[in-house]
Amino acid sequence: MRKFKIPIASHATNKCIRFPDDVIEAVENSIRGLDCTFSAFVVEAVRVALENLEEENAEDEN
Repeated sequence: MRKFKIPIASHATNKCIRFPDDVIEAVENSIRGLDCTFSAFVVEAVRVALENLEEENAEDEN
């Protein structure tokens, strides 16, 4: 399982989603003072989650 690392922002396509206020606050607190945007943090978190799911599915198949 890959460890989550706070990313540096990159260029991407805009996608609108809703977040609970407590999640927004937690993410903003985590990236405060760093060279990272909210979107970059969320994208990295989703990438890690997807990789973890792939690993779990591969383990389940064995």
